[in-house]
This record gives sequence, C-alpha cells and structure tokens, in this order.
Amino acid sequence: MEVILRVAIAYPPLPSEKGVPLLSQNRQFQWFTRPTYIYPVVPALAATQAKQAGHEVAWLDGIASGWSVAEFEERLAGFKPDVVLLETKTPVVSRHWAYIRQLKERHPGAAAVLVGDHVTALPEESFAQCPVDFVLTGGDYDFLLLNLLACLPGSQGGGLDCAKLEPGIYWREAGEVKNSGAFKLDHDLHALPRIDRELTQWRLYAEKNGNYRRTPGTYIMSGRDCWHGRCTFCSWTTLYPTYRARDPKEVVDEIGELIGKYGVREIMDDTGSLPAGAWLKTFCEEMIARGYNKKVKIDCNMRFGCLDAAAYRLMKRAGFRLVLFGLESANQETLDRLVKGVTVAQIEAGAQAAARAGLNVHVTVMFGYPWEGEREIARTVDLARRLLRKGYAYTLQVTMVVPYPGTPLFRELDQAGLLLTKDWDDYDMRRQVMKSGVPEEVIKGAVRQVYRAFLHPETVVRRLLATRDPVADMKFYWRGFLSLAGHLRDFKV
Repeated sequence: MEVILRVAIAYPPLPSEKGVPLLSQNRQFQWFTRPTYIYPVVPALAATQAKQAGHEVAWLDGIASGWSVAEFEERLAGFKPDVVLLETKTPVVSRHWAYIRQLKERHPGAAAVLVGDHVTALPEESFAQCPVDFVLTGGDYDFLLLNLLACLPGSQGGGLDCAKLEPGIYWREAGEVKNSGAFKLDHDLHALPRIDRELTQWRLYAEKNGNYRRTPGTYIMSGRDCWHGRCTFCSWTTLYPTYRARDPKEVVDEIGELIGKYGVREIMDDTGSLPAGAWLKTFCEEMIARGYNKKVKIDCNMRFGCLDAAAYRLMKRAGFRLVLFGLESANQETLDRLVKGVTVAQIEAGAQAAARAGLNVHVTVMFGYPWEGEREIARTVDLARRLLRKGYAYTLQVTMVVPYPGTPLFRELDQAGLLLTKDWDDYDMRRQVMKSGVPEEVIKGAVRQVYRAFLHPETVVRRLLATRDPVADMKFYWRGFLSLAGHLRDFKV
C-alpha cells in the first residue's frame, strides 16, 4: 500500500530589522530594505514531483506572501503536515534551527527536512543545533525529497526504509547521525516534469524582482549549475560541481507554455551559466522559428570571455534582453585567485560587445577581499562606474565578499586564520567577516560609490535617450530608483 504524506514546502517569516531576506533559491544571500523575490525552481520541482507521486502538498512561502508569524503558523497548523521542508542559507540557518525547535514542539509528529548549500557543506552541524530529522545534501534535493518520501513509514507505522535511500541523505537514528553516502549529481534532468506553477504560486514572485523590465515574469532552469564551476567564492558551483543541461528544444517548449498558458512576458533562466556553443545556437534558432522572440524577453547568467559579438547578436534576435555577468573585481590578481578564468580585458570587451548587440548587461561586483587595498578597490570602482556611464553595463549589484562554508575561499581563509567570526548571522554581506587592511567603512563607501554612478548625469541622459516605451520604461526606472535608494541604505556607513 502506498503511503500518502502531507508535505509542506515552507519559508517561515523571518522578521528582522535588517529587512526582507532574499532567501529562496539565491546563491548570494542578502537582506533587502526593498523586497525582491526569486521564484525557487528546484523547490518548485520538489513540490511538483511530490504531488505527482500522490502526496498532498502545501506551498507556504510566508516571506513572499508577506504573512506574519502568526498567519504562517495558522496555515501550517491547518495543513497538519507530516513533512516540512525548509530551504536554508548560511546567514539565516540559526534562525531556522530555532524555528525547527518550535516546529517540533507544535507538530511533534512532523519530520523537519533542511536543504541548501550550507547544510550540504556542514550536514551534521544542524543535527547538533536543533531536532532536525533529515538533511538533504547536494543540488538535486527535489529528487532526494521524492526518494525520502517513498522511504518514510507514514501513518501505518514501521520505520525508515534506509536501504532504499539515495546517496546524500542524513538522518537521526537512536541518537546518532547516519547518512546514505556522498550525494551524486546524476539525476536525469530530462525526466523532470513541467513545474506546477499554480501549486507553487508563481505569481507571488512575478512582479517584485529587480531583473524584470516587463511583468509578469517567472524563472526556469535550463541546467544545473555552472559549466565553469571553479569560482572559489561560489557555494553552488563548487558544492554542486557536476554540470548538466536540458534539451534546448524542450526548454523552448516550456517557454511556449509560459507564454500561452500564463501570459508571462519575461523569463529569467536561473542556470548558473547558460549553456553556450551548439546548445545556445539551437535554443536561439528555435525561439526565432516559433516566434517566441517577439512575445517574451529572456534573461540569463553568462560568463565573460566565452561568446563573440555574433553570438550576442543572435541572442538579441532570439529575444534575450538581460545578460548577467560576474565582474567581481578589476584586479587580475583577484580574478586569478578566485579562479574566474577571465581577464580584465575580456570583462570590458565582453560588456561592450553584449551592449553593442543591444543586450542589457548586468554585472556583479564585490569588495572586501583580504588581499586588496584601497588602490585595488578604487580600480574596481572606476571600472564599474565607467561601464555604467558608457552604457556597457545597464544594471549592477554590489556587495561585500562573503566566504560561505564549503567553498574553497572559506577553507583558504579559515586555514590562514583570516576569518573574524563563525557566527553565521554575520555572513549577510553587510559587514566584514574577514581580516583586511582596509576598514569596513572604506569597503561600504566603495559599494555606495558604485551605486551612485546610477545618478551620474551621463548615465541618466543615456538611459533617457534609450527610452522606447515611455510608460513602461518610466515605471521600470522608478522601481530601479527605489531599489537604488534601498541599496544605499543597506550599505550605509
């Protein structure tokens, strides 16, 4: 007899004076004064697969829904869960430990499950800190949840069928932490179902997202995760190093459904780095052949140095609007130490080539590397501001460097005695957690200096001259201005 379980995919509210946590499926966690929400594709696939397997599933995102703690708890209690899955990140893991302690008191029969990069790096830590029942490690926790549900006893009693657990699952048994072996990223992405967007309340995330110029928008993933996979600061690409991609035509099929069924006008492909080469060519040709390039805009993550001007022009024709790149630093030593696999010259040339093809370029910048001084910081500030003023960068995100547990950067700094703290609450990109010859106020000042380039007259004039749809564009600019004001408050000295 099949066991039917009541499964909650949950994001409990995390009230904080820091703002709103950008938690769901986010590689680099931040608290935002002005909220933004990312549609979490992998948790959505976990919910979809669980429902297709016959389980009852509740999608309870208290953060994106704006619920109070009491409202969230009322909904969870009404659902009467057997399993509660929480996606966590380093800066909020201690809050999730506290929440699990409360959960087990209120719902003693419910199994608490943690997933994410932090618990993948330190799976046994959570068992010592809270009464969590299971930790699913690796980036394929949608598949692992489905496997775990099949191995749970349910209301019929019995015990966990450990022999059938896939590698990567940790659990508590008779006071000991046990596991099914090291996780394997060998699941077939072609076997994934189409996401149940209604079940996972996609409209919660369709408007309040800084990437979208046109709404409603949503997210997809063509692959997992980054084909470069060596940047030492990135927890996803170093913890989940096996890159896999879906069939490009099947991805275009999904886009067609999002256009026709849901009226989606912009799509962010959240693959760590979108597949390039023949995959990208086929994808673009399919988008053009089916006419989807005239109905929806596509945003994606990409790497500098891998595409030429012709490829960017093809992307533009295929409906791509926004391409996100990791700039990180304008200092070659830093790029080499981070194993970025790119040169400063390639960064500037790539930004120009993409912008000249008509794409909006978004770059990410980080400050606070222990080996960088004020001269190196100034060099990065100058490059970021120049790209923005010249129109080679359309938007950018600036943060303080955080070495997440499990990354090569964390191990390097830990072994060198350069970490100032291991209080995970401090790993939120708002304060220094590493020793540096540069005071924290200098680093925050650099962040604010880059953001202020949005207000430079050359940037403003160039943006106004590029306006094509006055009403829609002005709404986008206003949202951007509010986000800018929020970022300036986030990094106030």
